[in-house]
Amino acid sequence: MSHKNKEESNSPVENREVEKQEDHTNAVRDLQKDLLEKRPIQWDQMPDIDLYMDQVLEYMVRQHIGLEGKESLTSAMVNNYIKRGLLPRAHGKKYDREHIAYLTAICLFKQILSVDDTDAMLKVQLKNHKIDEFYNQYCHILHEEFNKMADKLAKNRSGQGEEDMKEEEACKLILELAISSYVQKSTCEKLLRRFSQE
Repeated sequence: MSHKNKEESNSPVENREVEKQEDHTNAVRDLQKDLLEKRPIQWDQMPDIDLYMDQVLEYMVRQHIGLEGKESLTSAMVNNYIKRGLLPRAHGKKYDREHIAYLTAICLFKQILSVDDTDAMLKVQLKNHKIDEFYNQYCHILHEEFNKMADKLAKNRSGQGEEDMKEEEACKLILELAISSYVQKSTCEKLLRRFSQE
């Protein structure tokens, strides 16, 4: 008696479920890869030449992982940061690596903090550090946090050696991340307001 292969023996509904799980698996794998590989350029590896605005915007896509997705950075936003004192003024129409360092941090901070709190964050951090020292510390912490999250994704996969994350596991992790994000954001804002008053 001949045996049908697995795909032939599955119903259309079962095949769709298999395809859906494969899509989820690939998405989680891609996310983990991004978390492990994508990093801002180190201070001493940044271009030692000044850049025009369009070059800065293009460069920033490599600096901040979120700019490859739904997040955005425009020339109007950069000019607004300068007007509000978050970012030093350009040298004529050109920007140097100090501007890149500021913008890299601003792009991340503004996803979780108001513009005023982002300004306070930068002032607190730069009170006792030069911009290159702050930026290097920023990159180091970001590297550690990305690695921790990639590790968390790996640990939430089903079983030893399996690549797939089941829907129930994914839902639990999403809930955990949402609640953790709220707790960390709330704590960050309260500490920031306390220490930015000094």
